[in-house]
Amino acid sequence: MAFFILTGLFVLLSVSQQALGQNYTFMREATHAPPVAYYDYIVIGGGTAGCPLAATLSRRYRVLVLERGGSPYDDDRVLNMAHFSDVLSDTSASSPSQRFVSEEGVINSRPRVLGGGSCLNAGFFTRAGAGYVRAAGWDAREVLNAYRWVEDVVAFQPELGPWQAAVRRGLLETGVVPDNGFTYDHIPGTKVGGSIFDPEGRRHTAADLLRYSRPEGIDVLLRARVARILFSYRGTKPVARGVVYRDSQGIIHVAYLNQGDANEIILSAGALGSPQLLMLSGVGPADHLRSYGLDVVVDNPEVGQGMSDNPMNAIFVPSPSPVELSLIQVVGITRFGSYIEGASGSDWSTRSAASTSTGAPERSFGMFSPQTGQLATVPPKQRTPEAIARAVEAMSRVPDAAMRGGFILEKVLGPQSAGSLALRNLDPDDNPVVSFNYFAHPDDLRRCVAGIEEIERVIRSRAFARFAYPNFAFPAMLNVTAEFPVNLMRGVRGGSDPAALERFCRDTVMTIWHYHGGCQVGRVVDRDYRVLGIDALRVIDGSTFNASPGTNPQATVMMLGRYMGVKIQKERMLTEGSG
Repeated sequence: MAFFILTGLFVLLSVSQQALGQNYTFMREATHAPPVAYYDYIVIGGGTAGCPLAATLSRRYRVLVLERGGSPYDDDRVLNMAHFSDVLSDTSASSPSQRFVSEEGVINSRPRVLGGGSCLNAGFFTRAGAGYVRAAGWDAREVLNAYRWVEDVVAFQPELGPWQAAVRRGLLETGVVPDNGFTYDHIPGTKVGGSIFDPEGRRHTAADLLRYSRPEGIDVLLRARVARILFSYRGTKPVARGVVYRDSQGIIHVAYLNQGDANEIILSAGALGSPQLLMLSGVGPADHLRSYGLDVVVDNPEVGQGMSDNPMNAIFVPSPSPVELSLIQVVGITRFGSYIEGASGSDWSTRSAASTSTGAPERSFGMFSPQTGQLATVPPKQRTPEAIARAVEAMSRVPDAAMRGGFILEKVLGPQSAGSLALRNLDPDDNPVVSFNYFAHPDDLRRCVAGIEEIERVIRSRAFARFAYPNFAFPAMLNVTAEFPVNLMRGVRGGSDPAALERFCRDTVMTIWHYHGGCQVGRVVDRDYRVLGIDALRVIDGSTFNASPGTNPQATVMMLGRYMGVKIQKERMLTEGSG
């Protein structure tokens, strides 16, 4: 225990003295890596869990982080809140965001950058609830310590502008109580949560947590694309021994574990990447793997199962008054299983340099821009590139005053609905086939309907009156285009027809990027995140979740990386007789 106290003091000193992330001496392109190298731990994925995990393990051991993307510090769009949607809109091969489309047609994104999803999301920072912690079997005191370790670097208390404050008061007026003020805790009622955007609008990501690292104990390789995990055998049981990866020039490298039974490979490649890499390495449904000519290491049909994405539906509320630029800051945690949040402002990056087919400059609606794939004016299967282009074109013609306003959204707790993931091909850079089966479970649909009804109550509340036209009488300027490119809740006012609201939920469903599953506890990994049937291999990331924690998962994913890093170290020290 004395070791951890001294280490903590040293880390606090080193964090205060550490240069900014772009100057990490241990971070470099994979092209500079040797053909063969040896480490105590190999972490596949420098994402939201991988960065805090690797930083923690590096305090005592030699750690390699293999990140398939680049550095967030090299892309100003990632770090600037005003350019939030620009990253999600970038579909180039070098983008920090890799677009994918579920089998249901919902457009989504996966991270391709050091720091993972914390580089792409809307920034809301909130812990998991106490019940979630108990169900996961985590130690509550250690969980709190891990959250605070993360929060010291990346979390901030936002200052509410008038629009966000009105959403907060509207939620309280309509019965989403009590008023919990500002808190990171997940408790029923209305609260102001944390944000990974600081007061200047600069994003702080999981990559920032690498400043806790011991520089001599870690190597972070960028644009290192893992092809597969290598195994040896102890008797008949497979043991993870190494990783094959390619650099940006296509050169093959191999990293092996040092000798020692406690050394491990840890998958932290996310809810798509981790099950995909297990399958490419021969761990998964045997028939599916053999259909691609893969040798089966462990036949586990549960790999890729339990894929869920919390469905989100949002209403654009045109405002007669100016609104601030904001992402998620306030949440209403309802008793009926829906979370109510909001984002405001239409001057995201003002008007971009890109132009539409008519020559008009493109404009952005932040996290609800058609360019990002968030197109709710047509059902999911109709969200084609052509439909997106039409929506962008339509948006360019809408007057500035008509764009003034904000979105109030509802996100379904859980969810109960689940789908699956399967290989599309043998290319680890390509997206796998994934389905989420949105609203397949009736509870999810019921919660969505209740959430939409709550949004309407907030819009009609006295507290929100300054930012809503009376009785939804939208101004005539909205009619300058036949198809306003965001959802105005037309045709579902009043909510008297449950069938109409259910249809609205299905037709306007979008993602809020909280997908999870594929390597779930009890199905693919045990409660210590060890892969079932294999030694020296764990999965530590959101793919292990059976449900999304809290209202927004990123805080818990970062916490989990730190929590498991500490736990692994403590258990190893006890086994090796240290401390």
